[in-house]
Amino acid sequence: MLETDKVFAGSVPENYDRYMVPLIFEPYAADLAGRAASFSPSAVLETAAGTGVVTRVLAPRLSSGASYVVSDLNQPMLDYAASRQTPDSRIQWRQADALALPFEDRTFDLVCCQFGAMFFPDRPAAYREARRVLKSGGHFLLSVWDRIEENVFANDVTNALARIFPNDPPRFLARTPHGYHDKDLIRSELEGAGFSHVVIETRAEQSRASSPRIPAVAYCQGTLLRNEIEARETGKLEAATDYAASAIADRHGGGEVAAKIQAHVIVAVA
Repeated sequence: MLETDKVFAGSVPENYDRYMVPLIFEPYAADLAGRAASFSPSAVLETAAGTGVVTRVLAPRLSSGASYVVSDLNQPMLDYAASRQTPDSRIQWRQADALALPFEDRTFDLVCCQFGAMFFPDRPAAYREARRVLKSGGHFLLSVWDRIEENVFANDVTNALARIFPNDPPRFLARTPHGYHDKDLIRSELEGAGFSHVVIETRAEQSRASSPRIPAVAYCQGTLLRNEIEARETGKLEAATDYAASAIADRHGGGEVAAKIQAHVIVAVA
C-alpha cells in the first residue's frame, strides 16, 4: 500500500458516499449491523468508519443505554459521516488511528470495522489494538473485500484504465481495497494478535446501478483511484471515467447494470 492510499479528502468523501456506498457497501453494512446487534453490546467502537454507512444502520439497532464511539483516521470522512447521521446522544465521533487507539484497555464489548483493515499499514498492530480495548469475551467484527477478480465492476474499471495508461496502469483497487483477501493470512494475523474462535465467511452480493456510468464514476472519482488517474495526466479524469463507463457498457449493457461483488466477513473473540 502506498502512503497516498490513505488520504480521503477533497471531493472524495462526498462522491464516495453518493456513489460507492449504494453500489457496494450497503448490503454488507446491513449484514454487519445485524451481526453486531446480535451480540447486544453496551459499548461499541467502530474503526475506519468512512462516511458512516454502518453507523447509520447499526445505531438504531443498539439499546437506548448503549454507547457508540465512531472513529476514522481521516477527519474529512468522519465529518461527512457526522453530517449524515441523525442526532444521537449515544454517538461520540473521534478522529483516531486504528493502530494507536486513544482508549483504555478493556473498554468495549464490540469493535467493528467494515472494509477498513485493507488500508491499515500494519494490520497485526491494528488487531492488537482492537484486542487491547475489548473486554474479555468481546467480539471483533470486520469485513474485507475478496480478490478483485471476484468483484466485477472494480476489475472492469482496473482493466479499462490499464488500456488508457499501458505504461503505468493505476492499480489502487487491486493493490489496496482488494489486496488483503488471503483467509489463511487473515486468520493467522488475528490469532497472532490474541483472538480466538476466528470465523471467516465468504459472502457474495450483487452490485447494481441505473447505468454503466455510475460504477465508473464511483470507482474513478469516489475512491483514491482518482488521485492515481490525475497523477498520470492532468485533465484526464473525465475522459478516463468515460472510457471506464464505455467498457462497463460493452460488457454489461447500456441500461441498468448488475455484477457480482464478494467479501470476507470475519468474527473473532477477545
